[in-house]
Amino acid sequence: MTNPLLEDWTTPFGLPPFDRIRDEDFLPAVDAALDEARAAVAAVAASPEPPGFANTIEALDLADRRLDRVLGAFYALAGADSNEAREALMRDFAPKLSAYASEVVSNPALFARIDSLWQARDDLGLSAEQRRVLDLTHRNFLRAGARLEGDAADRLKEVKMRLSVLGTQFSQNLLADERDWFMPLAKADLEGLPDFVIEAARAAGEDKGAPGPVVTLNRSLIVPFLQFSPRRDLRRRAYEAWVARGENGGDTDNRAIAAEILSLREERARLLGYADFAAFKLETEMAGSADRVRDLLMRVWEPARRAALSDAARLEAMLRADGFDGPLEPWDWRFYAERRRKAEHDLDEAELKPFFQLDRMVEAAFACANRLFGLEFAPVDVPLYHPDCRAWNVTRNGAHVALFVGDYFARGSKRSGAWCSAMRSQQKLAGDIRPIVVNVCNFAKPPAGRAALLSYDDARTLFHEFGHALHQMLSDVTYQLISGTSVARDFVELPSQLYEHWLEVPEVLAEFATHAETGQPMPRDLIDRMLGASTFDQGFATVEFVASALVDLAFHEGAAPADPMQRQAEVLEALGMPRAIRMRHATPHFAHVFSGDGYSSGYYSYMWSEVMDADAFAAFEEAGDPFDPETAARLERFILSAGGSRPAEELYLDFRGRMPGVEALLKGRGLLGAA
Repeated sequence: MTNPLLEDWTTPFGLPPFDRIRDEDFLPAVDAALDEARAAVAAVAASPEPPGFANTIEALDLADRRLDRVLGAFYALAGADSNEAREALMRDFAPKLSAYASEVVSNPALFARIDSLWQARDDLGLSAEQRRVLDLTHRNFLRAGARLEGDAADRLKEVKMRLSVLGTQFSQNLLADERDWFMPLAKADLEGLPDFVIEAARAAGEDKGAPGPVVTLNRSLIVPFLQFSPRRDLRRRAYEAWVARGENGGDTDNRAIAAEILSLREERARLLGYADFAAFKLETEMAGSADRVRDLLMRVWEPARRAALSDAARLEAMLRADGFDGPLEPWDWRFYAERRRKAEHDLDEAELKPFFQLDRMVEAAFACANRLFGLEFAPVDVPLYHPDCRAWNVTRNGAHVALFVGDYFARGSKRSGAWCSAMRSQQKLAGDIRPIVVNVCNFAKPPAGRAALLSYDDARTLFHEFGHALHQMLSDVTYQLISGTSVARDFVELPSQLYEHWLEVPEVLAEFATHAETGQPMPRDLIDRMLGASTFDQGFATVEFVASALVDLAFHEGAAPADPMQRQAEVLEALGMPRAIRMRHATPHFAHVFSGDGYSSGYYSYMWSEVMDADAFAAFEEAGDPFDPETAARLERFILSAGGSRPAEELYLDFRGRMPGVEALLKGRGLLGAA
């Protein structure tokens, strides 16, 4: 039998032929693609021709195209529809891919060619984009240890390989804890729960093979359960299981893994000549240093903490009024906050949820992209990796722009959270390659024949991930190295967080927030009440985020902590963390930081980007139209289509004309008065 992963794909849009791919195809395909990539890299390094941009930088860019294609298919499956075979493959691939990457950057002949080009960069007649690619390639090789020799070079390879193994293990342990735990609900346990929560619990029970409704650790189910269940004992049981992911002892405990990861990251940074991992990681970000990160976070922390403590006092009074002694606990906060929102804003989740149908919110995201950028979305029937997935052909003026895939429902085989990835990135070097972009979410799946209902936060998540998708789909560069979301980590969240603002546009809600049963649009007074409550409970949301970001930063400054849990506790105590609020991501399930080093020492990035996204949407408000064509064209030109073709700060300055201050963020979160 031929291996479909190694064939030339004739599928629509060049999709992987998921209907023909078997798990056992991946290992030989990856091995063959690695052999091919190694041979191509060796040919570049050994070329008898003098180094030039085309025969070195461009040739290197093209060397691993088949490997990218195979891995694009594999990781789409492994992240969103895992099984034992795919988890084993991930464990197998991690050290292989790390070894290959180390071989490339430690090839002295290859780096000599790159370095000679970089030394002569002003005399090569390069375009601005080519110059940027050369600069980034040279920098990436240096930061990967290209100048190291002997024992130091060998040790760096070992460290990076071990880190790749540990990151995979951390992710799989977390998935196992999330997959294995659920809490059955008897009939009496359903008291006080809205119908949408009960239906989601029943659907989750069917997925788990349970005889009745269950609560799982999926955020889209456990959060509304914590909001609405009057059973304090059940809320506590569910909450404690949720926050204990990764620290339950046994084979899936992540605490020792986190400690080893931090130690190896410190060693990696010091081998490369940096004082610590934070200095290494932040060198290439907009923030530039840990001091600037801490300054931003602390300017937000103090007003957020004051607001949270004030809110906690009110919620604790409500707890006491219900006859409970003792302090407000973390499993109480969402329940009493929801009750308070109902009292103060005449608003509750059960009233809102029927207006946020998944299909209508997808339509809303598409419609905004059409008005802003002229994109059209047509559903297509193509082979995908799971029956829950859907696909759309994205066009503009009749020309194909991208294939967009939506995978929206939670399942036991999918890791938690929401993300955007590209099975194939946009580039022009190998022809006009258009992207295949995937949005993955974990919304509660409804019973057959019922509409999938989202919370308002779920709908924001959908818009957020679609903002990332637009960054990929509208990319217009030549080189994959700078395509789409290949930008500074603290800039990558700008397009996603900015796009969330269009969900709040009243005319968008009036058109697309329609009732699941009556079809009627959301009444204007309900829209006003919902938007009026947009800053409600932001002290809580901001504290749980900023605490996580500050712990992440502390982990990577100076010497790595021998006991990360103790270091976490010390940081939170020094901050005066309110006792009824926990970190959004405690260390043993902090996948952003420990499943790879993408957000390590960089979880702050969401807030750094939020400073810009509040200011960027203000550009549309200043134009008097949330769909102002001229502002939208600038956004596409300088942000969405530019990828990493220039430094992030330059791109933002070209779009907006200035850099924003933190005041827009505080105002957007309702915390400006608390400052």
